[in-house]
Amino acid sequence: MEPRKPYPTDLSDQEWDLINPLVPAATSGGRPEKYPTREILPGIFYILRGGCAWRLVPHDCPPWQMVSHDCWGWHQDGTWQVMHALLRGAVRVAASKHRQPRAGIMESQSVKTTAKGGATATIRPKTSTAAHAISSSRP
Repeated sequence: MEPRKPYPTDLSDQEWDLINPLVPAATSGGRPEKYPTREILPGIFYILRGGCAWRLVPHDCPPWQMVSHDCWGWHQDGTWQVMHALLRGAVRVAASKHRQPRAGIMESQSVKTTAKGGATATIRPKTSTAAHAISSSRP
């Protein structure tokens, strides 16, 4: 069997060495892993980078159900957040900055409107014709 052609989203050995300790190990018990995690990650990155549907995972990657399941599981258990925070810190240190930002900027803008706001304030309330007919017929 020929090795598959690489995708632009494939991990280099150096990138894999950074991410490997952060990826959760397989749980004990149950079936053994059919596909190594290093093969699942390119499928996830392919979908996320391309913005396409899970069913469009290339055929030479693991099945889309497995790729989707692992991606969702890592989202639920916080793996992606930890990975992102650690890698962001490493990039900041490499750029001669503090690992964590020391200051933040928040900006907000207020626009004054009427008390009711929007089109509601400019439209007259409608009266029903039945209620108008009843009130005008009374002496």
